[in-house]
Amino acid sequence: MNLNKFIKIQRLVVGLRRSFYQKFWGMDIHDSVVFSMTAKLDKTHPKGMHIGKNTYIAFGASILSHDMVRALKLDTHVGENCFIGARSIIMPGIKIGNGCIVAAGAVVVKDVPSGSIVAGNPAKVIKTDIVTTKFGVLVR
Repeated sequence: MNLNKFIKIQRLVVGLRRSFYQKFWGMDIHDSVVFSMTAKLDKTHPKGMHIGKNTYIAFGASILSHDMVRALKLDTHVGENCFIGARSIIMPGIKIGNGCIVAAGAVVVKDVPSGSIVAGNPAKVIKTDIVTTKFGVLVR
């Protein structure tokens, strides 16, 4: 059975969820952002969430904008045309530049320059000067 026939339903549900995040929680998420139903966006400091256009957030990824231990509420930015891999974690206050790829399972604790791929725990830049298109698809 091909599950691609359900993609329109999934995109509708994600669109409704994104609208809820934008209007009810006050998150700054571009209308073109697509994310998995299991992606977690921090609701403790929702106004600190900023996600640019044409970004994709895969299943189980967590993007945080608060740190309970240090009692901080920080702005977390994800740029345009990015791909945030499955089960990755982006810590509060991090800035991910435009055209970046965060590998699956990465724990991002430092800012990521535009046009980079990061992987690992803690995440390290493994490639620079990349070019991505919509949803972080790698061109070169």
